Amino acid sequence: MTSIDPDLILKLRDQLGLDFIDARIQVYHSELVVLDNGVVRELTLNKHQGIGVRVLLGGSMGYSSTNSLDRESIRNAAERALKIARAISGETLKLTLYERPVVKSRASSSFQVDPGLIDISEKVDLLKTMYSVVREVQGVSSSTIRFGYEDDYRLYISSRGDYVEVHRKMIGAGARLIAHVEGVYESFGDAESAVAGWEFIKSINWDDWIRDRGKLVVETARARHVKPGRYDIVLDNDMVGLMLHEAFGHASEGDIVLAGGSVLGGRVGERVASEYVSIVDDGLVEGGAYVPFDDEGTPKRKVYTVKNGVLQGYLHSLTTAKALGQEPTGNARVMSYRHPILVRQTNTYMEPRDWSPDEMIRDMKNGLYIKGRGALGGEVNPLTGAFTFTSGPSYIVENGEPKTLVKGVMLSGLILDTLRNVDAVGKDLLVRTSVFGGCGKSNQMVRVGDGGPHVRVRGFTIGGG
Repeated sequence: MTSIDPDLILKLRDQLGLDFIDARIQVYHSELVVLDNGVVRELTLNKHQGIGVRVLLGGSMGYSSTNSLDRESIRNAAERALKIARAISGETLKLTLYERPVVKSRASSSFQVDPGLIDISEKVDLLKTMYSVVREVQGVSSSTIRFGYEDDYRLYISSRGDYVEVHRKMIGAGARLIAHVEGVYESFGDAESAVAGWEFIKSINWDDWIRDRGKLVVETARARHVKPGRYDIVLDNDMVGLMLHEAFGHASEGDIVLAGGSVLGGRVGERVASEYVSIVDDGLVEGGAYVPFDDEGTPKRKVYTVKNGVLQGYLHSLTTAKALGQEPTGNARVMSYRHPILVRQTNTYMEPRDWSPDEMIRDMKNGLYIKGRGALGGEVNPLTGAFTFTSGPSYIVENGEPKTLVKGVMLSGLILDTLRNVDAVGKDLLVRTSVFGGCGKSNQMVRVGDGGPHVRVRGFTIGGG
């Protein structure tokens, strides 16, 4: 892989009179194939590489990047970053970095068959076969089917002596289907992704996968909306993950807390959820995104933001950890070498307990079983914890059994009230990630994962979907 001499970073620190300098090299390759109603609409092979340089002088920070990795270009980037730091000196808060131990390490995600060695025609054929299957499902009127793959290599070097390499491969396929039944249109999207190689694609029966989703979107077109009101609900793994990531996870990010924009600010040590709730941010959980180190070279440890209902702390970079008097958690992340550091989640999930999903649904007797597959997202305000989400196709529960399919329902509330009303947590932990998207913040998107076990919440407000 591409590399640079670590001594260059040390020399630049001394020659430019810097307090600190670090560099992030990235070599990135991605593939995207989109089949629109049987026609290849997009076939993109993307490659880029470059380096981002960050400098710190007198509490002022500057950042610059270049796609050239020769010594002169790197020096020019450092000089530009220094000019930025000087230009904003006195105009921003003084920044200092948490001084953690020096890290020298290398990590790579596992795979058996390199997707980059599989001919693109085989990937197109996979999608065409899926299309030929789903077009036979009566009622499906339109389909967009995708294949995605990315190979992301990153090297972090700092003037403190850090030297950290991380190499990750992700792959997946998915579809968005539209049904037209008796004058009603319904849309449903789903995908399967993994940190893996081509063997992941071969492990799934994609014919059955897309046929099942085709039948579901047709059934959902015929389904009715649930009546708005207050219900006891059971959330499935995907819905729990979506809600935790969006409504709670962002509020736990140290930069949002530092800016005064979080409902969790100043509440460490307080009870913010039911005693059954423990929320984790973990870069190496099975099924999630692969983040063994963050983009400041900090090891990504398993972090409890909530333990048995009590807020334990926040997610941090080196700067937010120092500012808030906590330890760095390995959550400093960037979209690419071109972008500055932000505090971001990795894999957000609730820890499992001891209920089976069937047990909690039977015990609930009547209510709603809320499914996350096909969820359309929503809106969140980290300052208040208010959220609105629309789920995927879900079920009315009658006498302890999911009986009637309904269209996606609208869930509205305050995240802390919701977490306080959790009275049962399942034992079926599931975390998922996606090669087709991730988490967006300040015009940066990074790969994340989320999930949890099934969770029951009493007295939840449901809108009209």
